Amino acid sequence: MLNVPPPAFPAPRSQQRAAGSSRSKVPLKPGRSLMDWIRLTKSGKDLAGLKGRLIEVTEDELAKHNKKEDCWICIRGLVYNVTPYMEYHPGGEDELMQAAGTDGTDLFDQVHRWVNYESMLKECLVGRMALKPVAVPKEISSISEEKKQLNGMLPEKKLLGVSAKDLTPSYDWFQTDGLITVVIYTKQKDMNAELVIVDCQDKRLRGEIIVNEHSYVLEVDLDHEVEDFFINIAEKIGKVEIILKKKDNVHWKMLGQPLESHNTFIKRKNRGLFYRKCKLVSKTEVTHDTKLFCFMLPKSTCFQVPAGQHVYLKQIIAGDCISISNPEGNFKKSQVQALEDLFFLAAGTGFTPMVKLLNFALTEVSSLRTAKLIFFNKTEDDILWRNQLEQLALKDERFEVQFVLSEAAKDWMGKQGRISSSLLSGFVKRSRKDSKVLICICGPTPFTEQGVQYLKDLGYSQEEMHAFTA
Repeated sequence: MLNVPPPAFPAPRSQQRAAGSSRSKVPLKPGRSLMDWIRLTKSGKDLAGLKGRLIEVTEDELAKHNKKEDCWICIRGLVYNVTPYMEYHPGGEDELMQAAGTDGTDLFDQVHRWVNYESMLKECLVGRMALKPVAVPKEISSISEEKKQLNGMLPEKKLLGVSAKDLTPSYDWFQTDGLITVVIYTKQKDMNAELVIVDCQDKRLRGEIIVNEHSYVLEVDLDHEVEDFFINIAEKIGKVEIILKKKDNVHWKMLGQPLESHNTFIKRKNRGLFYRKCKLVSKTEVTHDTKLFCFMLPKSTCFQVPAGQHVYLKQIIAGDCISISNPEGNFKKSQVQALEDLFFLAAGTGFTPMVKLLNFALTEVSSLRTAKLIFFNKTEDDILWRNQLEQLALKDERFEVQFVLSEAAKDWMGKQGRISSSLLSGFVKRSRKDSKVLICICGPTPFTEQGVQYLKDLGYSQEEMHAFTA
């Protein structure tokens, strides 16, 4: 249930009460309560008036919608059609009309900056404000880069590899007595937890947002210490909130001092790896020469490893802790959307990146017809998770596993040999003509390179293959 008041805008200064007095409310008509509004937003009616479309709104277009019967308002770069909300607004229609056809962010912030307006007005969302180029006069071009950065502005020189038409993330922050809220506007749809990485330790805050092939980093030495943090993600509109709990309830004059990579938006391949120390919590023997290590992320870190991606380890594995990098890799879940046939070619520990992907495909991809794993190893004792894989094949009729050994014992009844065109031709087959297929391959470099070439010889395109490489 919502436990915040609905969005409201202040009256003109000439009509405001003395400081410290309560804000006046306008009597609402019967059937216009907060609960009535919530019911209306869940009714399925087209409150935005665009039949489910989201559009880019220019200042000129926004200005046209400035009447009670046609009222659009912009809040923090998002435009809402508040016409249907007029009669439900506790502050009355006149308050809303102050921001009609304009950017009402400042008016909104004067009363309820922390109100969850995205939830209240999500069915009224029209779209985003269009960005326009801004000419910087020479006389103010000497503003320090640090000042630009802490105001959420991105220095032009750090727009590496990004065209002017791209929407660059930005940030803002505000505070209450006990909390600091850092808001990152990613300007991306379908933002989710796998795309957000946050580390906050020893007054150092680092937040990284993955945006396709690029990443946006916010990194500052905080003005004061914090006790804890948590993250809120508004997935549909791409807003990420990092909420910090103050250690001392003091007023912060600034968020903090910017660090080297603060407020940068560059290609992921050009960004150095960031590590944090993780504690070893368990060690399990999988085979005679393979162990499974389980590490715990520090309390100061929040991230997930997406399916098909990996992390790097730094330090000699000798003690209880090891440094672990951010997730890396170019595999995207979109590659398995609407997929019908999924094949895995794995050699030894090359099966590792496929474990999570296999689980995702079997549980989340409704179009999947078949998922097959051909697992290459030297001996029977080298096969990782053999029992679990065989049990999965019995449990799910879509999944099939085949083990191939290069140094098999005499009593081995399965296939023998190494990866070859003839072996793959009998295993990698579409469930129907022209079915959508993806073949994932991982192992030692020679194995991967040979496998890719054999698949090309069999007529599979580059788009139908994905090679996992470090």
